Amino acid sequence: MSKQSKAKRDQRKKQAPRRPFARLNAQQPVENHAVLMNEEGQVVAAIGLQGNEWLLAIGGQTMGNADNPVPMLAMLKHLANVQEKEGRKVSLEYSPQLEAMINDLATDEGKTADDYLAALVAEFESGDEEMAAEDADVADSTDAEAAPAAEADTGDKPQG
Repeated sequence: MSKQSKAKRDQRKKQAPRRPFARLNAQQPVENHAVLMNEEGQVVAAIGLQGNEWLLAIGGQTMGNADNPVPMLAMLKHLANVQEKEGRKVSLEYSPQLEAMINDLATDEGKTADDYLAALVAEFESGDEEMAAEDADVADSTDAEAAPAAEADTGDKPQG
């Protein structure tokens, strides 16, 4: 081996075109199927398909994944309803593929797609009402426990 062979090899490496690194688990692109946008056109939440896995992203972060996107769509629809009740204008658009999935599931249960999705959204709304009731119960019990403690502290304390 000559003394110049390393220099020649290094020169060839420098002149060779850059090759991308082969990633072992290269991420597949995410294809959006449902998008919830605010009135400024910013995406608030989305449901996307990556390979054969459905992803839910809210605020730019992936919040979960599932095999069936329909419950996630119901959650986005519920979120849209909550936003509209608070006076914000939002729009929810979803793909024909997702709409076909809803139609198939609704047909299996003998409902229309709108009725099927409305029933799923109602489950989220009833969950919100239960949470609000639980929060009110916790607040009432905290107030009830705090009142006797406050009365006990009003006693005479020795001054020192």
